[in-house]
Amino acid sequence: MNTEQGDEELALYVISVAAELSGLHPQTLRQYDRIGLVSPSRARGRGRRYSLRDIALLRNVSRMVGEGINLAGIKRIIELESAMSNMAIEVAKLRIEVDALLESNPEKALVARRRSEVIVYNSQKSL
Repeated sequence: MNTEQGDEELALYVISVAAELSGLHPQTLRQYDRIGLVSPSRARGRGRRYSLRDIALLRNVSRMVGEGINLAGIKRIIELESAMSNMAIEVAKLRIEVDALLESNPEKALVARRRSEVIVYNSQKSL
């Protein structure tokens, strides 16, 4: 994990600061946590601690609500985006493995496949 990615995942902000940064009311953040849309880390006293990634996700949820998508739909969209991202990473790993096998055994390769670019969609990017 690189430093920048690690910083995004650090649970730094209490609910009042996260609410201010995301432009939402603290009660809205509690509701999103209850229904599993955005689940922040917990401090020892069980207080919520939001990371930069959580805040970006809150902004994304807020944008989708503004577009008229209901919370159940938003939850499903987030789940599908996450699954798609995980599958893209897995496909990229498998391509690397297959390429290495083909290079080490060129006589077993039937046809050299055309190399294509792998695009990984990052649904957690900041707005």
